[in-house]
Amino acid sequence: MKHRVRRFLLIVNYQTLIISALAVASTAICIHYKYEAEFPLTLVAMSIVFPIVFSIGGAYKRREAALKEYAAIKGYLRSIYFVSRDWLENPKPENVSKMKVIIHDFLENFRTLFLGRKNEMELNEKACYKDFSKISKYIKHDLREEGLSSGECSRTNQYLQKMMISFESIKHIYQYRTPRTLRAFSNLFIKIMPILYGPYFAFQAEEMSWGLEYVIPILLTMILVSLDNIQEHLENPFDQVGEDDITISVEKFIDNLDD
Repeated sequence: MKHRVRRFLLIVNYQTLIISALAVASTAICIHYKYEAEFPLTLVAMSIVFPIVFSIGGAYKRREAALKEYAAIKGYLRSIYFVSRDWLENPKPENVSKMKVIIHDFLENFRTLFLGRKNEMELNEKACYKDFSKISKYIKHDLREEGLSSGECSRTNQYLQKMMISFESIKHIYQYRTPRTLRAFSNLFIKIMPILYGPYFAFQAEEMSWGLEYVIPILLTMILVSLDNIQEHLENPFDQVGEDDITISVEKFIDNLDD
């Protein structure tokens, strides 16, 4: 029950209450002064619903792309670990443990990068690339010294290369969001349209029972603001605010390496 309430409050927040109150006040004033007009509802669809649905679709695709690249990174990390553990005749336990520590440190820095502040991004990014360097040196020195052939080392290095490409893809998803001008456009009309439509709600009130004339502006506001909140939560798939955010489980991944 608490989980459902929390989900509801993610899309219906203080902004919903404020705009709903202003829309109801606008409707009440228009009813009182007989200020009525029959506005076309297509304006709402064109100025708000279409842009925000487009933005939600774009944000969802970005999240799915980030999930795909994150899965690739985990797959390559596990592959490199298996190389250190399974591709050698007599792997040294200390080298296998060393690889596990490197993977743990990288995932910790990876999580810090995408869950941290943007002004600390450059510093956190350097930490991730230091871990990439550690993996590269591990392949060149530790694995080669233990007897891994040059061809197998080359293949393992390809895993690292592909992992860095996936890392860069996720970083760009994190840095570049859906079109900001489109979001600003829809945000503006979400805030003013329910208020400007007061004369239309007053016009419709003549055909409604008492009290129901205020249901339409509240419902319209809830729908529009909820769509905007859904888009906002999908915008950054790493901020751990929305229900659909990507969870980076370092401890679970490390614990499952030897399964």
